[in-house]
Amino acid sequence: MPQPKVKLVVTGDDFGYCPRRNHGIVECFQTGGVSNVSLLVNATSALDAAELAKIHLIPIGLHANLSEGAPVSQNLKGSTLLNEDGFFHGKTGFRKVLSSGQLNMYEVEQELRAQVKRFCELVGHLPYHMDGHQHVHVLPEVREVFAQVLADFGIRYTRIPVEPGLHACPLIPPHLHEFYIQVQKDALSSVEVFRRHGIRWPDVYLGLTTMGQNMSIDNIKQALGYALGARCLTNTLTTPLTGTQTDEIAAANRPVTVELMVHPGYPSHPQEGGCGQGPDDFSLSEDRQHELEILTDPSLLAYYKQESIQLCAFRDL
Repeated sequence: MPQPKVKLVVTGDDFGYCPRRNHGIVECFQTGGVSNVSLLVNATSALDAAELAKIHLIPIGLHANLSEGAPVSQNLKGSTLLNEDGFFHGKTGFRKVLSSGQLNMYEVEQELRAQVKRFCELVGHLPYHMDGHQHVHVLPEVREVFAQVLADFGIRYTRIPVEPGLHACPLIPPHLHEFYIQVQKDALSSVEVFRRHGIRWPDVYLGLTTMGQNMSIDNIKQALGYALGARCLTNTLTTPLTGTQTDEIAAANRPVTVELMVHPGYPSHPQEGGCGQGPDDFSLSEDRQHELEILTDPSLLAYYKQESIQLCAFRDL
């Protein structure tokens, strides 16, 4: 068979969030729209998700969560990671506590290790990859701890959310655009940290410009076009550690590796799901089902085949 131009990992995030999310992600995997999933081990339907992954042979990694719901570790009473109700501080709150200098990195490490161990208990093996829910893994200080935990467990792949075309995307509301630009800055600053620990990631990341109602077949095509055009940039981020001329020639001749982050599923029932505090607004909306319908559209799957885009998982890279 001819070598593909692109090896595309389509990762369904938030597996385990609720039964309807699990059902939608499995459906998406069976149809060919998702090739990889990321499990929230502190979510209410994590056990069900793990069993579904075993039954359907779904490649699975860990969506490490430090920002939503309850912790996995039993040793965090009074922790800087938690609010007065015993839950994580939330996407914005976590960043505020971190920037104030009040977050204890030992407690971050303790929780990350507990989540890896919980993943192994649920799934039966180590994660094939590990990233951070709401991109907390690329934040200052956290990234050092995250990279060390990956290295200690021998987890080889993570996510670096630097997306070509993000700055120029007109579809994203200003407040979200500002957040995503900061995520990208943090991700760029994390490159050296993960590289130093021997952790790898795909050449190109996509998903911020194609999330929710912004997902369409045309937008996915455009994002993949940016990915191919951005190869020279991404190679500077992912050049093999030796950096020899032979490595550079090999890199130039291999397929571009891309991760597309997606959130397919069916809308959560109001009182069902989440990580201990109920489902959030995004999960209650129709956006999840919209993503599922786009990702399983036969014309998108035909486009992948036509353009020599091979869907795969992190374990296949």
